[in-house]
Amino acid sequence: MITFAPSSVDRKGPPDGGSGGPGGAVYLEASASVSTLHGFRNRPLFRAGDGVHGASNNRQGACGEDLVVHVPLGTVVIDGRTHEALADLAAEGDRILVAEGGEAGRGNRSFTTSRRQAPRICERGLPGEERLLQLELKLLADVGIIGAPNAGKSTLIRRMAGTDAKVAEYPFTTIAPNLGVVDVEGLRRFVAVDIPGLVEGAHSGRGLGDRFLRHIERTRVLIHVVDLAGEEDPLAVYRQTRDELAAFNPDLSLRVELVAGNKVDLIEPERVQELRERFASSGVDLHPISAADGDGVETLIERTFERLAEHPQESLPSRTRRVYRHAGGEGYSVERSDDAFTVRGNEVEKLVRKLVLDNRDAQEYLADRLERMGVLAELRRLGLEAGQTVKIGKVDLEFDG
Repeated sequence: MITFAPSSVDRKGPPDGGSGGPGGAVYLEASASVSTLHGFRNRPLFRAGDGVHGASNNRQGACGEDLVVHVPLGTVVIDGRTHEALADLAAEGDRILVAEGGEAGRGNRSFTTSRRQAPRICERGLPGEERLLQLELKLLADVGIIGAPNAGKSTLIRRMAGTDAKVAEYPFTTIAPNLGVVDVEGLRRFVAVDIPGLVEGAHSGRGLGDRFLRHIERTRVLIHVVDLAGEEDPLAVYRQTRDELAAFNPDLSLRVELVAGNKVDLIEPERVQELRERFASSGVDLHPISAADGDGVETLIERTFERLAEHPQESLPSRTRRVYRHAGGEGYSVERSDDAFTVRGNEVEKLVRKLVLDNRDAQEYLADRLERMGVLAELRRLGLEAGQTVKIGKVDLEFDG
């Protein structure tokens, strides 16, 4: 068997320590009451409650309190180390378990058997999971308004929804996405988001484009605003923006699209007609508008409602999710190096890590468990002899034969 130093425990009466309580778990839950992720900058660490030690008279320790952290609707949870997307919390009440609470240790009574009436055996509790997470917010909107810088997107959303987006005649006026609710007499409504202007290379981060493009990934319809009065060729600019969409996410280039030719108040009607025909020859239906004076905007809103009706939002039921990770099961491996042996495996290492191996009862219990798991048989097959060392996790054991 495996031996250790003699027990120094000397009690009057049988041990009666109760089991401890497990630690609390950490959940992330989507809530409409939270609108941004800014608060997480000032509080980067979240910790659930600790479990309480068991006590004498077989008293059970209290469980640690779970922690539910509320995040905005549309939060994507990403593993900070593997960069794996763990969950997309898009609907109210969506929840994900991101850190399991620590496992409780068992008290003496849990090890009572017909042969062992007063066991001097107990277990340590294990620490809970620690996770490094990255949170990204993708705004929830029905319609995404896109286009090159200074195309008039903010003016359009202000005209459509009455937002306070500041507008000026220079590129990158909008430095953050603007949300607006378009409501027609309280009977029909949709939420629109306009993102900062997309320049060439936006998909790879130029002009912070990659930070903004994700906000239109959820939208059902895109309104592509093109400046008809600018110095650059409107059709060429339109194609460049489309290329950026496809490079960032190919699905965006397949999204239902309305193309709004803006600033018709600044050019002659003949020029507007010429541009409509050019776009039509490329298979694009151009809707002339003036976001500044409202010309054509009501028609654009009606067509947007029609497209949304043709592509209804998929239902997103409230759900609870858990991240499952392969922990190695009960398998183990044994390696020999000179006169030492190393045993690896999730279950066997946890067994040794939890047991308080300061007395004979615990040592005999460990030897019995290793025998039943087949570990000792495998060690003997590889030539383990009395006096040699077996390493399991951070514990070195001496084999007594």
